[in-house]
Amino acid sequence: MIAELQCVVLDCADVVELSRFYQALLGGVVNQPDPRWSVGDGWATLHTDGLVLAFQRVEDHRPPRWPDPARPQQSHLDLGVDDLERAQEDVLAQGATLLDEGDGKRSWRIFADPAGHPFCLVRE
Repeated sequence: MIAELQCVVLDCADVVELSRFYQALLGGVVNQPDPRWSVGDGWATLHTDGLVLAFQRVEDHRPPRWPDPARPQQSHLDLGVDDLERAQEDVLAQGATLLDEGDGKRSWRIFADPAGHPFCLVRE
């Protein structure tokens, strides 16, 4: 095992509105203090009993239009790791592509899976 699922991140235009929608469906706490994420205008979280959903504001968000491939689903996974360097080596060996290594100070890096879906490795 390389990583642990931390949360599923959904792109949207309004992070508060979407987090409140899912809170009404699933219960939980919106923007519960958590050292893994910084909440603000562009980011919100919903902590439920076993899952964290995160909501990421995207400028000019165009909602998916199921099943239109021209407007695909918009989400990514955050995967928690103890050792970011080692996990990077491991996911690259499994066929991932590094998309954004950051400035070396961030606690996460962005990759694409072999089919092109983005995911983040996040140092726990």
